[in-house]
Amino acid sequence: MNTTLHVTIDKQIKDKAQKLAKEIGLDISTIVKASLQTFVQTESFYVEKTHKITPRLAATISLSRKELAKGKAFGPFTGKELDAFLLK
Repeated sequence: MNTTLHVTIDKQIKDKAQKLAKEIGLDISTIVKASLQTFVQTESFYVEKTHKITPRLAATISLSRKELAKGKAFGPFTGKELDAFLLK
């Protein structure tokens, strides 16, 4: 037996959610149903569209690559080696 759930949310959030759902070929109702089903089954809540590298992370990676090329980078470390290095 199905039932109806009424939720009041900000219009901008609804519009963005509908747009994202459409991008992956789904409607917002399917997203909500699947999210609730997963929430009940796993007793947890997690949402992710894609993995994105932030500009700050991209800059850090670029800097690390430059330091590695110049021989100024440390590592790679095992867990124990990293602990010893950081605790010096």
